[in-house]
Amino acid sequence: MSHQIITDLNNRYTAKKYDATKRISAEDMNVIKEAIRLSASSINSQPWKFIVIESDEAKQRFHDTFANIHQFNQPHAKEASHIILFAHNPRFTKDNYKKVVDVEVTSGHLPADMYDNMLHGGFTFAESNTDENGFNGHWTKAQTYIALGNTLHVLARLGIASTPMEGVDSALIGDIFKEELDGFECDFALAMGYHLDGEDYNHGLPKARLAMDDVITVL
Repeated sequence: MSHQIITDLNNRYTAKKYDATKRISAEDMNVIKEAIRLSASSINSQPWKFIVIESDEAKQRFHDTFANIHQFNQPHAKEASHIILFAHNPRFTKDNYKKVVDVEVTSGHLPADMYDNMLHGGFTFAESNTDENGFNGHWTKAQTYIALGNTLHVLARLGIASTPMEGVDSALIGDIFKEELDGFECDFALAMGYHLDGEDYNHGLPKARLAMDDVITVL
């Protein structure tokens, strides 16, 4: 199939070794950050926070979060150009959602007379995913994966390598980045940069995906 989107997705892969001398430009980083901000989420909840790690000091802090487990991902902390911590609010409340609805109105997206309908009606979906203790982290975490998918395609379009990492220590991240997270939780991160020629064994390999008929049913 000849289409730029398909070309992007065929070129995208999970980088295994980064060239620490190469940096993502400020211009491309601005595109990446804006693309993340524009990601979709259920009821436009946006129950997330994205912490961009680019300084040597921040990279060292992230490097330290691998002290106990998942050391196979530790080199990315210093060798990748940037890392993004994808964090979610484990207790998304109506007050949190109110901030979103306020923006819906001020942006002109939502008529002011629909404010209450949006606030109360929309939040019922969040309530249906909230337990008796106010926890809805399974639902809010799922929203961050939508943002991750969006980001992966943006990076492919920009020709930037990436490595999604669930192999992180959420507890240590929560401790070392406690101030920045401010009650949010991070269960996965994304390394970004440029692969190291000759040492990234995953680069250039053919795609290994199930056949279309195995995964897509057209009714």
